Amino acid sequence: MMTTSPRWRVAVLGGGSFGTVLANMAAENGHATTLWLRDEAQLAEMTATRENGRYLPGFRLEDQLCFSNDLGQAVSGADVVFVSIPSKAFRSVVRAARPHFRPDHILISTTKGIERDSFTLMSEILREESGSKRTGVLSGPNLAKEIAARMLSGTVIASTQPDVRERVHQVLSCRYFRVFANTDVYGVELGGALKNIYAIAAGMAAALKLGENSRSMLLTRALAEMSRFAVQMGANPLTFIGLAGVGDLIATCSSPLSRNYQVGFALGSGKTLEDIIEDLEQTAEGVNTVQIVKHKADEFGVHMPIVAGLYEIIFNRQSLGDVMARLMHGGQTSDVEFVLPRLQA
Repeated sequence: MMTTSPRWRVAVLGGGSFGTVLANMAAENGHATTLWLRDEAQLAEMTATRENGRYLPGFRLEDQLCFSNDLGQAVSGADVVFVSIPSKAFRSVVRAARPHFRPDHILISTTKGIERDSFTLMSEILREESGSKRTGVLSGPNLAKEIAARMLSGTVIASTQPDVRERVHQVLSCRYFRVFANTDVYGVELGGALKNIYAIAAGMAAALKLGENSRSMLLTRALAEMSRFAVQMGANPLTFIGLAGVGDLIATCSSPLSRNYQVGFALGSGKTLEDIIEDLEQTAEGVNTVQIVKHKADEFGVHMPIVAGLYEIIFNRQSLGDVMARLMHGGQTSDVEFVLPRLQA
């Protein structure tokens, strides 16, 4: 006998591309869903057109999806709250929502970024500001336009709480979107933030028309840097062979749909960072993450030559050719650093 999945009340905070597709999926799955937007003009437009013309033009949203600019109403009326706010505004929005959080709320961060001054991840901000332990992180190879087009995709919900993982699965899982589980919250979230750095490098490589050998080397060395840094920060290196690690890295470094890839492509084409950010109109988290991770890697003595090279190109205006020459003539390093011990016969 088939069982019917429970229906939940869902709030998604943030009217960007990913927040919109999450809210639309939850509504499509039959959950009472509200998408909170701070911008009144965007709210009016989306209510009238049933489309996010700014970030997801051409994709009609579910008729049952509700929109609101009342943060308290959206949060207090929900069982599950997804926070899809850019990292620079994440803390301020969560803090504003704090009076409306309940002990039974499930709070999920979907933002792939790091707070600049404190090196705090978004799930840590969520726990700090809410006081709740019922939190989690959603991350993976999740290009919003592909999900909106209902192309087959998968994601990872990371939480130490089994009921949090199960609830998110119930809300989002559908015929074209599969939800996997993980308990390594820090590793999953760090992978989502770090891969944005390497998407910039991949975009630059594409602009320079480098070959498949070059791209393969970039991706594998990026994965080595990500896992090396993550282990130093306390994450499980095995997390990085999953969807939230290598899966997200491949998607973001291979697709022109990625905002960070677009930044790298424009840099490789000779544009200035200021012009790129102005043209993009959306947050490219990788630019800030390069700077943040570079300083943290220096502090801990973690070898991250790709990060260091991007930092020199973006912030010190060094030539791409000089940086690439240094990368190619660097000293010998291990190909695989985390090797399981061989069992003796």
